[in-house]
Amino acid sequence: MANPDAQGVTGAPFRLDVERGKIREFALATGAADAAYLREEHPVVQPTFLTTTFFWQDEDSNPWSAVDLDQQRGLHAEQQYTFFGEPPRAGTRLTCQSRIGEIYTKVGRRGGEMTFAVMYTDFRDETGRLVAQAKLTGVETARPPDTEGTTQDGASA
Repeated sequence: MANPDAQGVTGAPFRLDVERGKIREFALATGAADAAYLREEHPVVQPTFLTTTFFWQDEDSNPWSAVDLDQQRGLHAEQQYTFFGEPPRAGTRLTCQSRIGEIYTKVGRRGGEMTFAVMYTDFRDETGRLVAQAKLTGVETARPPDTEGTTQDGASA
């Protein structure tokens, strides 16, 4: 069961150096062919590039574990990015900080009550200006997945 006391838990700030090579690698991995990501000296990041912050967070900076969703009944429900101006470019150093926002429940149509948890990550440039914000929403269903009628690897029988 999700921990409602996690609401407001904030992780330690961490740094993300936006690097040209990483922007190119991300663009190639996602199939982006736009020259703005591949050939410019200081390319702008793709909007979803900020997901790579998960590679830079450690236990102190990632508050998500405080939510304590049951991974057997949980899933990633939504990811949203808001930019407050042009997205960051290669050469930008961002200070990032994540916090747990809302935790709430809704009644589902088939599986009973669902618990939602929202985590926000703020991205600030060297001047402290808010450049972007990521919003991650996770959900936990009230009942565990139905394993009846499935094979050992989870495929339908």
